[in-house]
Amino acid sequence: MDTTKPPASPFVGIDAKTMRVPGKSSSFSGGRFRILGNSEDGESYHIMSRTVGGEFLLADDIEREAFRKLMWKMADFLGIRVLTYAVMRNHFHVLIEVPHRVTWLQRFDGPQGEEALLKHLGSFYGKGYIAMLREELSSLRTSGNEFRYNERLQQLKRRFCDLSIFVKELKERYTRWFNKRHARKGTMWMDRFKSVLVQNGPALRTMAAYIDLNPVRAGLVADPKDYAWSGYGEAMSGSRRAQRGLCKAMDCGIESWDKTLPRDEVSAREKYRVWLYSDGKERVNRAGQVTKKGFDRETSERVVREEKGKLSAFELAQTRVRYFSEGLVLGSRAWVEEMFKTHRENFGPKRKTGARKLNSSEGGLYSMRQLE
Repeated sequence: MDTTKPPASPFVGIDAKTMRVPGKSSSFSGGRFRILGNSEDGESYHIMSRTVGGEFLLADDIEREAFRKLMWKMADFLGIRVLTYAVMRNHFHVLIEVPHRVTWLQRFDGPQGEEALLKHLGSFYGKGYIAMLREELSSLRTSGNEFRYNERLQQLKRRFCDLSIFVKELKERYTRWFNKRHARKGTMWMDRFKSVLVQNGPALRTMAAYIDLNPVRAGLVADPKDYAWSGYGEAMSGSRRAQRGLCKAMDCGIESWDKTLPRDEVSAREKYRVWLYSDGKERVNRAGQVTKKGFDRETSERVVREEKGKLSAFELAQTRVRYFSEGLVLGSRAWVEEMFKTHRENFGPKRKTGARKLNSSEGGLYSMRQLE
């Protein structure tokens, strides 16, 4: 007699009438049940969405770079923290932290709250819209219409710290850019996004590694540090915002990313690389056939056991290749400033200096462009 237990229903623990998990908020998304957390410390989610028909609509460097820049811009504006990501050719993964909304919105409380809100909105919208909005709020205040004034403020705050709004606007805005570039019409996404609520700790680190290993699993690169459109690739190129995201996933401070430590200790950068090469081993069946791409055993053992996640100075320099190809000028601070003065007419009037330090540069190198 077969005593194997049937797989647990995905609706175990969910109230049949309200369709809610005790202690969690929830929503439906295109027939898919979505679990939303409600912790006062914020919640983390793995977001994934695929292009319509699985077409390669994120195929070239320009398109993936446009998506990456828009993702960071939308996240900064809407109060979302990106921990890591991978922009693939026909889908994307983003691991995000959504802060507790009430706590995050406290920055707009108090006598200076309106001005703080307008300043924040100004980081995304044009001066004309902000001027119109300022006039509207001033008119409501002077007329004594307190109810309408507060209602308007709440309307402006409604989009912040919202998982669905972040993904919806990211996809919609990118679609408009993509369609305009290709003289195309219609949607470019297969369906609404998938989301997984991820617990802080080992689960969060495991999910981050899963996302950063996607380019290796897909056979796009042999080493995850070489994929520019991922959180790990961006972090290894020197981006502090990407490094902060991974340190959050690892539950450590940003200062530990490339901090010089005693000989028997490893930095967060080295520790995460060891995790990647441990988790990213290829899978082989009994016939010796690779069933899942990844690192071969020899490579994994070398990085984990011998190198302990360390990279040579030359390898670290290679990860900053964008500065070597897109930085315009590369050299010492004084030399870059000299070149800036020589070509001053090519830069806007607000630009005061030319030298921009390479993030995490051990050699004191400067570029004329501040690349993220």
